[in-house]
Amino acid sequence: MWIKHKSRYLLLAMAVTTSVVNANALTQESLQAFFEQWSPALCVLKFTQAAIDPRTGEEQQQQGSAVAVVVSPDGLLMSNGYLQRENVTTSNFRVVVLRDGEETEYKATLLEKPKDVNISFLRIKSDAPLNLPSVRFTRNSRLGLGEEVAILGVMSETMDFQPTLSVARVSAILESPRITYCLDTPLKLGSVTGPVINDKGEVVGVTGFELSSTEGGDLYTRSGVPMVFQTELFIPYVDSPPGESAEEEEGGEEAWLGVFTQPLKEDYAEYWGIDPPGGLIVSTVMPGSSAEAAGFQPGDIIRVFDGQPIQATLDRDVLDFTQMIRGKQPGAAVTVELLRGGAPLTLQVTLGVRPRSAQEAGEYTDETLGLVVREITQDLRTVLNLGEDVQGVIVRRVISGSPAHVARMQPGVIVMSIDNTPVTSVEDYEKGSDAIRAAKPAEVSIFARAGAATGFFRVRPRW
Repeated sequence: MWIKHKSRYLLLAMAVTTSVVNANALTQESLQAFFEQWSPALCVLKFTQAAIDPRTGEEQQQQGSAVAVVVSPDGLLMSNGYLQRENVTTSNFRVVVLRDGEETEYKATLLEKPKDVNISFLRIKSDAPLNLPSVRFTRNSRLGLGEEVAILGVMSETMDFQPTLSVARVSAILESPRITYCLDTPLKLGSVTGPVINDKGEVVGVTGFELSSTEGGDLYTRSGVPMVFQTELFIPYVDSPPGESAEEEEGGEEAWLGVFTQPLKEDYAEYWGIDPPGGLIVSTVMPGSSAEAAGFQPGDIIRVFDGQPIQATLDRDVLDFTQMIRGKQPGAAVTVELLRGGAPLTLQVTLGVRPRSAQEAGEYTDETLGLVVREITQDLRTVLNLGEDVQGVIVRRVISGSPAHVARMQPGVIVMSIDNTPVTSVEDYEKGSDAIRAAKPAEVSIFARAGAATGFFRVRPRW
């Protein structure tokens, strides 16, 4: 049951820092007004998530929920970016909205995730035109140190996802790599991506956690500090929703260097005698990548990329490097200045095309044997330390009680042949599976690799 928009139902979690004085402090009356004005734009997003371990391919499903914000009357939603993560498949989206005093549930579609802000967008599915209450964001609005802001969110399922409002203060302002406002109050999950309102009643952004992506994969590092994502960071995606513009629909290849990196923090710089600190340490060079072809090595420190200094000292700074690469075209030739063993070195590199990740990999469900297999992507090869000579498909899931389960097959096993039919792709496996169903043998022999060992599994289908 949704909370009614009356004063006696308004829940306030006051976060007060007495050492900071704010002349424009929020009042009970203004909070009540802001709650009544903007909380109708909140809705509850329900979904199913299947988490996949890239080392084993094991999958575990669970039901989840999050706050979503209606940002366009026709049903465009914003929610937490954790809906779209590496090795996690999120599906079966349902949106519960309050309209004319009644709850209505819609299905929703997840749109392509922006590359420069950790926010997900969804579109409500409806045969009839929608005219939902929505948030109007204010652009170019600055917050001051110590300024109070109101944050909207929803409570947990045990509290019927009732809308709630809390108050926090701006505890720090970071000037680089972009202006970022830190908050002094921990965020509950129901308030992540919740609208942030200033004392004028303007929605100046949404809450979130700063996340950085390393080149070569979508590996995120949470700083743990609640922050305000300003309107300017995501408003272009509200104006032109991801996955709906002509450019997005056509799709496109992204430039790719093929390294995992970490920032050159002050303690590392001091240890290695590098002054000034700042740069990116190459931790992994992906096989077959442009970086490998150009001669990159683990331990290299990238200082300049295509004429632009790399001054990364924090985890979140890695995102800027990722976006710098993605801003190039595949095939672009760039110059990279780095340090190797303390000595300067310049490399010329031609950027490649970003390969598919494990989350994007094609897969096939073998209902006869009770297996789900998927292609071996480049990121899986890196994680599992598989050379290019290892060909096959990886078992992502073994259905409980199935013939494969009885034969003691496990997620992470690499199938290299099925009933003497070589397997180098999902298509090969599917053809082999079709042949088995046509022949209906009493036993199927699967040649596979488990860890460093190879051998056969004897699987007995149930015809």
